[in-house]
Amino acid sequence: MTAPDTAPAGPAPIDTRRPHPARVYDWWLGGKDNYPVDEELARRILAADPTAVRGARANRRFMRRAVRTAAEAGVRQFLDIGTGIPTEPNLHQVAQTAAAECRVVYVDNDPIVLRHAEALLQSTPEGGTDYVHADVRDPDTILRLAAESLDFDRPIALSLVALTHYLDDDTDDAHGLVARYVSTLAPGSFLILSQVTPDLNPEAIARATELFRRGGTPFHPRPLPEFYRFFTGLDLLGPGVIPVSGWRPEPEDVAAQAEGVVPVYAGVARKP
Repeated sequence: MTAPDTAPAGPAPIDTRRPHPARVYDWWLGGKDNYPVDEELARRILAADPTAVRGARANRRFMRRAVRTAAEAGVRQFLDIGTGIPTEPNLHQVAQTAAAECRVVYVDNDPIVLRHAEALLQSTPEGGTDYVHADVRDPDTILRLAAESLDFDRPIALSLVALTHYLDDDTDDAHGLVARYVSTLAPGSFLILSQVTPDLNPEAIARATELFRRGGTPFHPRPLPEFYRFFTGLDLLGPGVIPVSGWRPEPEDVAAQAEGVVPVYAGVARKP
């Protein structure tokens, strides 16, 4: 366990004038690490899309199921980009419960997440965790720092849960960016993805997209064919791409599905 290599000397500045996706997500999950501007946007989006809170919770449950799946398949290294504010159980807790020797590197660009890095850096004695403060759009920095903790010659599970819908196809080259990360992974590695889609509730997602953009946050829900493109060249695990609560559901997910489908696709794939 090491301290974040990229931590600033003093407290990182936090812009409380504009909402941040990690803090909006935190509010939906019932967290306390958000500001009035985040709560305001979170409430407005929830009014436009009543599934927002259920979707956030479904994403967290999917993360847990997908991480266990990768660990049970023998993966012992995890790179989680777009970590968000820590919420129990964190990814490393799930992975290290399945296999105590798992190593995890968390990545996020929100100063609040950086301030919570101590919680993210807890680990089993056999494993390890690290934190990189960087933006997903800077793969060179992330991969260089992650390689200080992870062995890229061995399989890694790359987790991008509820992140790609904040990436633009034009300015960010979202599909090219994900492919760049995947290209560095060894055979046997996993890609774990979830993404908001307009397919399952077009009107509500259109309203939520406009609210995000008015708040200064790019938001890009993707239909099924565009989500599938992220898995090009990879072997999708069953049941393939599916609404998030239906991916290898556990009893809690089955119960949640009774409340209705949330407009989020999820999938896990293995690099051959």
